[in-house]
Amino acid sequence: MCDLMPASQPAEKIGKMKKLRRTLSESFRSIAFKKEDSGFDEICVTKMSTRSCQGTDSVIKPLDTIPEDKKVRVQRTQSGFDPFEKPASQVKRVHSENNACINAKSSSAGKESPKLRRHSSPSSPTSPKFGKADSYEKLEKLGEGSYATVYKGKSKVNGKLVALKVIRLQEEEGTPFTAIREASLLKGLKHANIVLLHDIIHTKETLTLVFEYVHTDLCQYMDKHPGGLHPDNVKLFLFQLLRGLSYIHQRYILHRDLKPQNLLISDTGELKLADFGLARAKSVPSHTYSNEVVTLWYRPPDVLLGSTDYSTCLDMWGVGCIFIEMIQGVAAFPGMKDIQDQLERIFLVLGTPSEDSWPGVNSLPHFKPDRFTVYSAKKLRQAWNKLGYVDHAEELASRFLQCFPKSRLSAQAALNHEYFSNLPPRLWELQDMSSIFTVPNVKLQTESGDSIQVCARRNSHGKASSGSKH
Repeated sequence: MCDLMPASQPAEKIGKMKKLRRTLSESFRSIAFKKEDSGFDEICVTKMSTRSCQGTDSVIKPLDTIPEDKKVRVQRTQSGFDPFEKPASQVKRVHSENNACINAKSSSAGKESPKLRRHSSPSSPTSPKFGKADSYEKLEKLGEGSYATVYKGKSKVNGKLVALKVIRLQEEEGTPFTAIREASLLKGLKHANIVLLHDIIHTKETLTLVFEYVHTDLCQYMDKHPGGLHPDNVKLFLFQLLRGLSYIHQRYILHRDLKPQNLLISDTGELKLADFGLARAKSVPSHTYSNEVVTLWYRPPDVLLGSTDYSTCLDMWGVGCIFIEMIQGVAAFPGMKDIQDQLERIFLVLGTPSEDSWPGVNSLPHFKPDRFTVYSAKKLRQAWNKLGYVDHAEELASRFLQCFPKSRLSAQAALNHEYFSNLPPRLWELQDMSSIFTVPNVKLQTESGDSIQVCARRNSHGKASSGSKH
């Protein structure tokens, strides 16, 4: 089960914030990259400091020191969300540790592989190198928002397709903390079900995050196959989602923005967690988290009611909503108005909470019993009939969709649920970087007779190249 972590409200002075902002801005201007061209992982982001990051593998502590004051998009129209559209309040900067380094082990020159030497020879100063803006060719724009513009690109070093997330920097505002957070977290996450950050490029005007290129996202995939996905495909997508979440939760990281638009789908069916701009580390319990996280449809009732005292349970509610949406073909709780409307939709199915069913609910800031209609809990199949057609699906969904946060099933426990009992045992023995599709006989089924291959004109962060928003 999920455990909550205590939190307290930190008090920070405005003057100190301004000083920290100046420090951060100056720090990012001093980013430097190693000159050895032995691969994407050989990056060192050097902060202004009396200490250097040479010769060490520094452990990056994700930024978790400044409480957010931010809101996320709360409605999805037929054309969907813009996953890069962040409110102006999100363009604040926060400080990172003065001596933080993003540093991977470098191969010695004598051990450099011939393959890499062919891509970039140290003796040729004009050869493209990692960490340089001119090392990537922009092929087409895939999406644009107030926070970033995403391009499909190609590496001049090794010829691979990439997604270039170009974050605009403003001298007055400095580097958006969402970009810093995403980069610092993803640099340390290596898993087949998490989008891979290849490179970081910093110039005076922009900060570019170079990701592996992934063709589409789960939202686009479901739009392409309306009415609910093939039950076997739902199972494989959910298994991969839980696999990725278990990995980050074991490292004390919360994603905090789970939704179909942030789950990338490759042309082979690999699902990858993406967009870690709202992710937070929960390893330091002395800070209160923002309750303005997670897109409204996928936001748990405790957060909707103003709780800032949460943990991995936050993500698990979103898993339940996505699970139902994949099976049923429609969003589980598609609130159309506001938080009150969203809560009413949840309580209509799960029952209006009380102190008996949810200890401590009366102490939540926004819970006023007289504001809500009293509903009795229903069986989930009464709201979503297709849950009844799949063995153990309703029971698993009910374990995710618990109003009381501590009752929600954890990602690791969910992987061992009976719902997955007919999958090959080897799936539980895979290494972190191994795809589930390396196991024999594990493959996606065709949806409604269509090929599982999806249109290549998608970006790796959930926006169609036609410009439709998500």
